[in-house]
Amino acid sequence: MPKFVIERAIPGAGELSQAELKAVSQTSCQALRDLGPQVQWLHSYVTADKIYCVYIAPDEEQVREHARLGGFPANSVARVERIIDPTTAE
Repeated sequence: MPKFVIERAIPGAGELSQAELKAVSQTSCQALRDLGPQVQWLHSYVTADKIYCVYIAPDEEQVREHARLGGFPANSVARVERIIDPTTAE
């Protein structure tokens, strides 16, 4: 199943409280339940003004539907073609 990286422009994301992040996560999980098991949220990286999410999904359309259901921006959705890490250099 393909992986996707989603860029969400959310001004002030890095200043969200734990309670706010919990609420956003709950909304995301509900949208995932509504979509069914084919879309999975792996994890997200919160930066100052953006959240970068990693998802497994059959296609970009399903990722964008999750964003629509959750009321989240999906400014950029990129399919992961390969994963590299320090062991790639060996």
